Amino acid sequence: MHHTTRSLTDDFRNAGLTVGQVVILHTSMRAMGGEIIGGANAVVDALMQVITPEGALVMPTHSADNSDPATWHTPPPPEIQKIIRDEMSPYRAEITQTNRMGAINECFRTYPGVYRSAHPAFSFGAWGKHAEFIIANQSLDNSVAENSPTARIYDLDGWVFLLGVGHAHNTSLHLADFRANYPGKVPEFNGSAMLVNGERKWVTYRDDAIASDDFEALGAAFEAQSPANVKISQVGNATTRLMRQRTLVDFAVTWMEANRPGSLRQTP
Repeated sequence: MHHTTRSLTDDFRNAGLTVGQVVILHTSMRAMGGEIIGGANAVVDALMQVITPEGALVMPTHSADNSDPATWHTPPPPEIQKIIRDEMSPYRAEITQTNRMGAINECFRTYPGVYRSAHPAFSFGAWGKHAEFIIANQSLDNSVAENSPTARIYDLDGWVFLLGVGHAHNTSLHLADFRANYPGKVPEFNGSAMLVNGERKWVTYRDDAIASDDFEALGAAFEAQSPANVKISQVGNATTRLMRQRTLVDFAVTWMEANRPGSLRQTP
């Protein structure tokens, strides 16, 4: 199986993407299978051709290695944590590479006309008509809450497109997490290296506990409640899911308030 910009353009249109949409994309290039002629560039080119500058394409461009190592899933030894806090290069939107985002997101970050938000660990890139509005003024605290690109996509009644990944990768559900009112929410603090008045500093910020253990169960409930809300298609070997972000987030708030904290894995 070979994919080209032309064939991918057709595939994305068949999957429901169209001119003028505001779309946040979560993707796995490996899941598509076969050979992509032109690599990640072909995927980004095809997406831009379908959506056009009349819409907006958004992707997470996180650099999560620039975060407090004490918060990592497997924290390094204390002496290494200190080195990271003391020596990590500061975030610079123009040059800081993405981390664990995949080849398509990293490729997208480098494209002319892509704007990137200012958060040192949890930035987003955006291209198209609404790009500057989407990435502007992302809060350092609670970076995927109300003052974030995910909330601006909600304001624009945008879409979520999952390409070869499931709801566990659906960042818009974090917006619902912040909006939902359920017992057991815990404040947490994080940190990153960034430039403050031109000087590299390690800056601490609040990032309330964001849980995702139940995102797959939540997504399954959303699809089961109203299958018409999700268009499921295929690009190569990758299953795609296209849904209105606002419909998803509103459902997720209600679901979380009804099911949490019981739906979350308990930490011993």
